[in-house]
Amino acid sequence: MSNSDLPVVVIGAGFGGLAAAVRLRAMGHRVLIVEAGDQAGGRARVFKEKGFSFDAGPTVITAPYLLDELFGLVGRDRRDYFDLVPVDPFYRVKFHDGSQFDYVGEEDRILEQIRQFSPNDVDGYRKLAAHAQRIFDVGYTGLADQPFDKFWDMMKVVPDMMALESYRTVWGLVGKYISDHRLRQVFTFQPLLVGGNPLDTTSIYMLIHWLERKWGVHFAKGGTAAIVSSLVSLLEEVGVELMTNAPVERLDIVDGRAQAVVLEGGKRIPCAFVVSNADPSMVYTKMIDSKWRSKHTDRAVNRKKQSMSLFVTYFGTKVAYPDQAHHSILLGPRYEGLLTDIFDRKVLADDFSLYLHAPTRTDPSLAPPGGECFYVLSPVPNDQSGIDWAQAAPEYENRILTYLEKNHLPNLRENLVHCHSVDPRYFGGDLRSYQSAAFGIEPILTQSAWFRYHNRSEDVDGLYFVGASTHPGAGVPGVLCGAKVMEKVVPRPTKALALPERRLAGVAK
Repeated sequence: MSNSDLPVVVIGAGFGGLAAAVRLRAMGHRVLIVEAGDQAGGRARVFKEKGFSFDAGPTVITAPYLLDELFGLVGRDRRDYFDLVPVDPFYRVKFHDGSQFDYVGEEDRILEQIRQFSPNDVDGYRKLAAHAQRIFDVGYTGLADQPFDKFWDMMKVVPDMMALESYRTVWGLVGKYISDHRLRQVFTFQPLLVGGNPLDTTSIYMLIHWLERKWGVHFAKGGTAAIVSSLVSLLEEVGVELMTNAPVERLDIVDGRAQAVVLEGGKRIPCAFVVSNADPSMVYTKMIDSKWRSKHTDRAVNRKKQSMSLFVTYFGTKVAYPDQAHHSILLGPRYEGLLTDIFDRKVLADDFSLYLHAPTRTDPSLAPPGGECFYVLSPVPNDQSGIDWAQAAPEYENRILTYLEKNHLPNLRENLVHCHSVDPRYFGGDLRSYQSAAFGIEPILTQSAWFRYHNRSEDVDGLYFVGASTHPGAGVPGVLCGAKVMEKVVPRPTKALALPERRLAGVAK
């Protein structure tokens, strides 16, 4: 078989891998996806229990045009596959003192709430929002889908980034404009959604604020899992094969070039080249012999700062809690101190801040009639903490449920129908994430743009990366943009494979 007849093998069927597969197929490549788990989605898999449907991971959909683009590349309309509905408020931020702030898209609504918290910060927020828009115009519009393979790629944008004060942290930039401590928390928690500590994450990530303001926050009817299943259906229609329960053991490399993917059990799959949605830290240290790695040695990989991990409890109730917003941020008594415990000291604190997801607020079909499904997420240290989660998990779950019952979900325990939790062992085991990090490497300044894992491997020819640890970063928009970067650096097919005729009967929501 000639190289032109071999498939491109995509490792991992997370959002990054699925998006990469669509783009590769639209280019005319033959594509095969190999997924270690029993279903597509990666972090965006679904748990189904007792009539409840729980999105396991991402729940916030922003920049929906990126999904529309994928379907349009192969002549489809995303609206034929799943529905997106806006969420309002984007997030309800609840403080330990009982006050709350509805984080929304319209500036007049934001300003009115700021006025109630701290009238002196109204003008400061206007300036902060304008600064965030300038960061967005450069950092997202100009750079999010551009390769950063070469050092010069980064040097060209350094003057713009310095002018936008990218040397400041998110916390530092917000503090420049906002004085009220609660409002500072409202406008700095977003980096946590992509694995960053607001105290350390470069202020480039303030672009998230304007991205949400520009396109809103959305939810897919049927949950994020509906997006995954729609992408799988789309790929099937255009002739992409997906193999599940197919964990990769190693890459077969000859003369410095990836020739094949070898699965656990020994099956060897020859390939034109490899696009990996797997964690690059794991790929380099576990799947590639050290003799092929002059840059990404075990030592170099271990020096990278990984993001925090997560403790997530999924639970379903037989009653509804209509007072809850779709997305709630439940802030504890400490902010900076708790972040330091999680990211730097790597200890399991006595207090916590939580993200509570109540999707049945938008789509009641995700739970049995009259009931609700939830998940509650707590950032926790990654595996460098040394925490024994077999010992700690039951007590930590109990503390979270007790807190929710006392403060937000009355009589929760007597109304529970189902409850289960995952902890860092899930991220390190099932999801094969280095040091059990939930979002790949942390988005600090020295791990951004050119300093992140490159989309084209410097060590192995024919190896490319998409996903959270590559440019531009984690989060659904980040990994979808990463697939656009990949499209710019992979080779074109020497003999393009035409897309099959569209069969309308195969299109269904």
